[in-house]
Amino acid sequence: MKTRMAWVGVLAGAIVVASATSVQAGLPAPTPVTDELVKAATAEGKVVFYTSVELVLAENLSKMFQDKYPGISVQVERTGSERVFQRIGQEYAANIHSVDVVNSSDASHFIYWKRNGMLQPFLSPEMAEDYPASSLDPDGAYAPWRLNISAFAYNTTLVKEADAPKSFKDLLDPKWKGNLVKASPSYSGTIMTATYETLTALGWEYFEALAKQDVMQTQSALEPPRKVASGEREVMVDGSEYFVYALIDQGNPLKVVYPAEGVPAITSPAAMLKDAPHPNAAKLFYAFLFSQPVQQVMVDKGGTRSFHKLVKDRPDHVPLAQLKLWPEDANAVEARAEEIKSRYRQLFGG
Repeated sequence: MKTRMAWVGVLAGAIVVASATSVQAGLPAPTPVTDELVKAATAEGKVVFYTSVELVLAENLSKMFQDKYPGISVQVERTGSERVFQRIGQEYAANIHSVDVVNSSDASHFIYWKRNGMLQPFLSPEMAEDYPASSLDPDGAYAPWRLNISAFAYNTTLVKEADAPKSFKDLLDPKWKGNLVKASPSYSGTIMTATYETLTALGWEYFEALAKQDVMQTQSALEPPRKVASGEREVMVDGSEYFVYALIDQGNPLKVVYPAEGVPAITSPAAMLKDAPHPNAAKLFYAFLFSQPVQQVMVDKGGTRSFHKLVKDRPDHVPLAQLKLWPEDANAVEARAEEIKSRYRQLFGG
């Protein structure tokens, strides 16, 4: 199984990929959105979406879908990626099949779900045409719905730009003791992967030193931006870049910093469940999520990064090609997740 390392390379301009006609032989044939599919989906009347994306953004996308297909309601269930994973595991263990389409910011979850035969391969014509071949799961079981970046951010009313931390090493300066906030890999898929990538680059000794800085701990990767925006803490150690931009759009005094040593990059895939209770609505909604209009809204209004080749980045985003993105390895994250959670709790509590 390939890792998401190639996906990050594609977005950073590090590799050149073939056109849609050269996607892997294992991919399913693209399924167009036909009147028959819309009719069948409308008869089902509902689609259930488990996601880790910020709730307001998820609800805005759901409204777009319901406006486009007024006979189909969208039930959004938003929580952290690790909770999404646990919930589906508990439901399936009890033979409960509630979810149609799932999104998680921990790509290793999709490796597990695919290995256990829980995912339904699907490819829309737009996914085949407008997404890099190397970004797709070789069998079409899941695809990269968005890219997260876990950067620093600081409150511009509390911290001068010249004083803001520029590197992971800077965060260990005594002046930041009691002024930092970060999220937990036990709750957030974004933070689980970011923790793995930081661990790979800097080792546990970095986290041991950081833990001595009296860092405020939160669960979701969305919480550190909120804590910094409110002034509860001055600097965000990790969290979702896209939500920092969403808060900036709302007038909050935040600025993103990409640390000198490298920036954790985290793919956030989506997939359809094989036992989806609304299979036709699931196909329609899944194709919708990967469409250009939706991807552009996610970038423009949500601050995310997209794999869709026709989507334009925000003018206030630093281009990915200018960032030193740390590579993602979903297989390694899956193998080490419990070890990372345990060691992290020992250092930071929770």
